[in-house]
Amino acid sequence: MDISVVIPTHNRASLLTRALDSVHSQSHPAREVIVVDDGSTDDTQQVLSRSYPDVIQLRQSNQGVSRARNRGLSAAACAWIALLDSDDCWHKDKLAAQVAALADSPGHLLCHTDEIWVRRDVRVNPMRKHAKTGGWIYRDCLPLCAISPSSVLVHRELLERVGGFDESLPACEDYDLWLRVCAANPVLYIDRALITKYGGHADQLSRRHWGMDRFRIRALEKILRSGVLAVGDRIATVETLLGKLRILVEGARKRGNREMLDLYLPKLEYWHARSADGPGEPPKSVAVC
Repeated sequence: MDISVVIPTHNRASLLTRALDSVHSQSHPAREVIVVDDGSTDDTQQVLSRSYPDVIQLRQSNQGVSRARNRGLSAAACAWIALLDSDDCWHKDKLAAQVAALADSPGHLLCHTDEIWVRRDVRVNPMRKHAKTGGWIYRDCLPLCAISPSSVLVHRELLERVGGFDESLPACEDYDLWLRVCAANPVLYIDRALITKYGGHADQLSRRHWGMDRFRIRALEKILRSGVLAVGDRIATVETLLGKLRILVEGARKRGNREMLDLYLPKLEYWHARSADGPGEPPKSVAVC
C-alpha cells in the first residue's frame, strides 16, 4: 500500500525533527512525506533543507492548521494518506499495523489507533472519556474529539466525500471532520498505542483558545443543518448541543457577559424548541457563532 504523509507545522523546527524521524523509521515506509509550513518564522526551512532533503516542502502564509492540512491533502499523490501533527510521533510499526488491519477488514476507509500521552516530559493516563474505539462511533464523537489526527490513515475518497477540514474553524477542526466522517461511515480501530502525543507547550490550540466548546457548538450546528443524520443520531446530537449551550449560557450569566449571553441564549432556546423536530435552519435572529 502506497501512503502519503501530511504534516502541518508552524514554528516547531525543534519538534518537527522528532516527528519526521518517526516517519522515516517506519517498518512500512511511506511513499512520500509532505510538510506544509504554515508561515513559520523560525528555522523550519533550514532544518528541512539540511536534514530532510527527500521531504516535499510546501509553504504558505500563516492561515491555520486546517488550511495547511487541506493543502497537503490536495498535493498528496497516494490514495491512502496518513496525518501527523508536528509535535507528535509514530511508533515504528504504526503504518505496518494499519496496513495489515485494513487488509484484514476490507471496506474501511479510515483506521486509527490508541495513543500514549506525554505532558511536559511526563507520561499521563487519559481519562475514561478519552477512550478510543471503532465501528459506528458517531455518538462517541459527540462529547469530545474521539480520533487523534496523528493516528489516522485515511483514504482520499472519504475525505473528498465529506469535504476535508473546515478552514473557518480556528480549533476543533478535527472534531468537526470526525463528526462528518463517522455520521455515515464505520472506522477501524487498532487497540494498540502506536503514536505518542506530546502536550503542554504554549502553542497548542487548546491553550491558545478559551472555551473550546464554542467551536464544537459550531460543528454540531453544522452537522444538524446538513440533514445527513439518522433520527437517533440527530436526537443524540441535539442533546449534546443543548448540554454545551447550557454550560456556556450559565457561565455567561455568572460572569455578567452580556455579549456571550446574547449570542448563546437564543441558540439554546431555538435548539430546545427544535429538539423534537427535523434538522431545519436556525432563524435569522440566531447568529451562527
